[in-house]
Amino acid sequence: MYAPLGWGLHLLAMMPWWVLYLHADLLYFVAYHLIGYRKKVVRQNLAECFPEKSEEERLSIEKEFYHHFTDYVAETLKLLHISDDEMRKRMVFHNAELIDEAFDNGQSIILYAAHYGNWEWVTSVTLWFNSFVHRDSVQGQVYQPLENEWFDRFFLRLRQRFNTVCISKTKILREMITREREGKHLGIGFIADQHPLTNDEGHVLDFLHHPTAFLTGAEAIGRKLNCCAAFFDVSKVKRGHYQCTLVPLSKNMAHEPIGSITTRYARLLEQRIESAPAYWLWTHKRWKRPVVFPEGYSRENELEFYNKK
Repeated sequence: MYAPLGWGLHLLAMMPWWVLYLHADLLYFVAYHLIGYRKKVVRQNLAECFPEKSEEERLSIEKEFYHHFTDYVAETLKLLHISDDEMRKRMVFHNAELIDEAFDNGQSIILYAAHYGNWEWVTSVTLWFNSFVHRDSVQGQVYQPLENEWFDRFFLRLRQRFNTVCISKTKILREMITREREGKHLGIGFIADQHPLTNDEGHVLDFLHHPTAFLTGAEAIGRKLNCCAAFFDVSKVKRGHYQCTLVPLSKNMAHEPIGSITTRYARLLEQRIESAPAYWLWTHKRWKRPVVFPEGYSRENELEFYNKK
């Protein structure tokens, strides 16, 4: 039943960039002007996160976001038929040697990412470290399987385009322990800006003017396996071109105060969003389940506060 859709997407992905971006512009018009896809959510998120900005400024961010979002759809589709050389030109990594250094030191590395820029393209980091020397290592990402089996296979194909593996979030700890016992080090990406499950809301930070719960699973796994950690700091250069700098978060997660790495990640992500807000995923209902600050917490004392807990 989905075969014609698959053929159509493959055909579209083979088109030159100007054709893809023409479709992205048409999709923008439909999504923003005709349907108003999640426009209320986007508008509310921007108003609450940037109360200091004027309505005109927020409207400009809103429109730029929808342009970027539809570009993201086209760019992600292009993963079906993009060469490694072209990917290296369009997604440039800096400081990727942090992954080599981790593997050389006998460590795995936790790579913190977010729904910012084109998060599907960051899997091309494998093109930037020494995969020959570290050919026994595993580069992958944590993912949530989709309910629709066809779309799940389709996105797995996209996300494993650059010799990465996708590991279900329910199996990630077991997989990492197994691979470590086999002597294989891992570079595992976690998109950590999602709302945690209700039983994992213990790390609440002041983030974009909201009490915001952050996932702590990546830090817990990293501490257990004595990993190092880095943040994918993505910036958009121009249409279809990005840069990503790996920012060190920790050389030894097991020796860090509890909660400190998650907090550093949140602050780096907040700075990136504030510097160029249009490129975060504003359609996401990040604050659909409100949380409150724990008693005694403040932005100024957050590192000491969670360390004492």
